[in-house]
Amino acid sequence: MTIPMRGRGLWTAERQGILNLGTSENKLCFDLIEDWFNRRNGGKSIAPDLLQYSCVQGIESFREEIAKFLTDYTRAPKTLHSEEIIIMNGCCSIFAALSMVLFDPGDGYLIPTPYYGGVNPYMDLYGEVQAVHVHLDSKISEGESLPFRLTVDKLESGMQHAKEKGIRVRALILINPHNPLGDIYPEQLLKDCLDFAHRHKLHVIMDEIYMLSRFEDINFTSILSLNAPDPERIHFMWGFSKDFAMCGIRVAVLHTRNKEIRSALNRLASFHRCPGPIQCILRQLIADREWINKTYLPTNQRRLREAHRIIVDGLAALGIPVLQNSAGLYVWADFRKFLKTQTTEAEIDLWWKLIHGKLYINPGIAFGCCEPGWFRLVFSDVADRINLGIQRLKVTLQAYVSETSPMDDLKEVPSSLVSAKMCSDDDSSEWGEELLQRTSEALTQNNTIVNVTAFTSATG
Repeated sequence: MTIPMRGRGLWTAERQGILNLGTSENKLCFDLIEDWFNRRNGGKSIAPDLLQYSCVQGIESFREEIAKFLTDYTRAPKTLHSEEIIIMNGCCSIFAALSMVLFDPGDGYLIPTPYYGGVNPYMDLYGEVQAVHVHLDSKISEGESLPFRLTVDKLESGMQHAKEKGIRVRALILINPHNPLGDIYPEQLLKDCLDFAHRHKLHVIMDEIYMLSRFEDINFTSILSLNAPDPERIHFMWGFSKDFAMCGIRVAVLHTRNKEIRSALNRLASFHRCPGPIQCILRQLIADREWINKTYLPTNQRRLREAHRIIVDGLAALGIPVLQNSAGLYVWADFRKFLKTQTTEAEIDLWWKLIHGKLYINPGIAFGCCEPGWFRLVFSDVADRINLGIQRLKVTLQAYVSETSPMDDLKEVPSSLVSAKMCSDDDSSEWGEELLQRTSEALTQNNTIVNVTAFTSATG
């Protein structure tokens, strides 16, 4: 891969400590971002007004540029307006603020599993809102061609389940491109989901933070490009963390046409402000369309595609299939045949063995997956780190499996997964707490400098 080695101090530490293939950070384009900052902003002074308090909704000029950017890259049929934009310090802050505005304590939100586990603590901590899971798994039901497929029938079942438990559902949360599956919702499915939400008078919170992190030539439909039946209930979020390799910058965007929602969110926005100089720099960045379209996006796409191929080939050599995906920074891999029993306990046991083997990846339970044995591995890193991760994975699995089941015998992939194009609610919070504690202990004991402050947020 044609990228320089970055962060050699961390790389040396990871060779001796735990290698982090769990946190969803794009480490492939640091050189491009660094070069842009040095060329475009190096030596420039900071305007005095950027050092003063600014509008809690976000600096007007930044929101204007964001509106233009989203109009273009989401292919919105009508021009988006700056007054519909709110800037906060990360999508998790937006989730937290929305939990206070759209819900009453005890309400629920419908969300397909598996999904990014960071949603739960922010929705619960701030708004005391609970998740109503719509479980997806590897079984291919009648009328479906792929595993882990969302359907409106499954959403309806989730709504019925919530009613039986006495939970008032106020919103549907979708992540597109999906985390951790890495697939993209078809346009018709999105329209069906919007119709479903309209029938049940639900808000729709759409997280499109991986919108531009696509490495295959496949159509992507943003919710902002559709004519929603209830546009006042559509709330779109996006941020710089993934698509522009800036997890540490902490700038995210919410678009909503609902004036009452914006007014309420602005009363909370002062707790989630972004620094004025950061907004100024990012405004210049997204205004540089020639660099984005001709340099950054093509290079990022190519590097993601190359890194994806390396990890898929490496896992295939170990007999580990992955769900076919075309976006995101990770793969969803099937480790079920390595489990001693098909239970969450066995999944955690295998995950713990991998930690001891100095490899950190994410177990399915961290994403609320109802089917034990699935893991997410992040590939948006240099080839040497990916290959080292595959090497450590092989060594750990060889030591873990029964002596009567050598690795050569474990390469057989179940036919159901090949034909599927593969390239419990109550205890998930308890497992999350245990994972947090055990991960922190493991990383501390190994003296690693991997940045993992909490298990759910560490997944990214």
